[in-house]
Amino acid sequence: MPAPQNKFKTALLNGDLQIGLWLGLATANSSELCGHARFDWLVIDGEHTPSDLPILTAQMQALEASPSNAVVRVPIGETWIIKQVLDAGAQTVLVPMVEDAEQARELVKAMRYPPEGVRGVGSALARASKYNTITDYLTTANDQVCLLVQVESANAMSNIEAIADIDGVDGVFIGPSDLAADMGFLGKAGAPEVNAAVEDGIKRILAKGKPAGVLTGDLNLAQNYIDQGATFVAVGSDVGLLTKAAGDLARKFKS
Repeated sequence: MPAPQNKFKTALLNGDLQIGLWLGLATANSSELCGHARFDWLVIDGEHTPSDLPILTAQMQALEASPSNAVVRVPIGETWIIKQVLDAGAQTVLVPMVEDAEQARELVKAMRYPPEGVRGVGSALARASKYNTITDYLTTANDQVCLLVQVESANAMSNIEAIADIDGVDGVFIGPSDLAADMGFLGKAGAPEVNAAVEDGIKRILAKGKPAGVLTGDLNLAQNYIDQGATFVAVGSDVGLLTKAAGDLARKFKS
């Protein structure tokens, strides 16, 4: 029995638009709720939330019965944490702060078993292989893992073609917030200069034949990036949705 098909990776390869949402509340219940909202993909964020490995795993388990594909963002692009989230069941991993092609190349190795990579062989103990009941997991897992690398600095943007060229990088994701900060527009991810840089990055990623992704809570910008050809677009976060809905309800009755 082979590793399960990565439906998100297949959709990217087919060029199918994938609409996503960021998960920052770090609970299985809220993640499960968002999964049943039928987003194509949901980012379980391990970089800017209190999600440790057990919490990340619980959220993956909560999403398994939903139609949404789980994407796990690790806190840092290190082999040890990538190994742990893969063994915990992640098939698609988003790595922040990728600066150049050499870093991307090392991340590809971290995602894959030898001889293509350096992923440690411990699947017999792991949720990824359904605790060693997926008998062909070791020989089929490489084909189903999906690596998304996040470019979010001016330096990374200058290297975007070289990063996208790396075999095994399945998509390049632009992070507008950190890019804005690096460009001198801290807290202003929607600034025209940042928007122009994101649009240029999308075009350059697509020119290399790779899917381009982006996150924005601005629905007009989200539609603009889709129109520019972005394939996987996150259009908000669970935190943002709850904050807005709770604030609107309170103001309506307290005003």
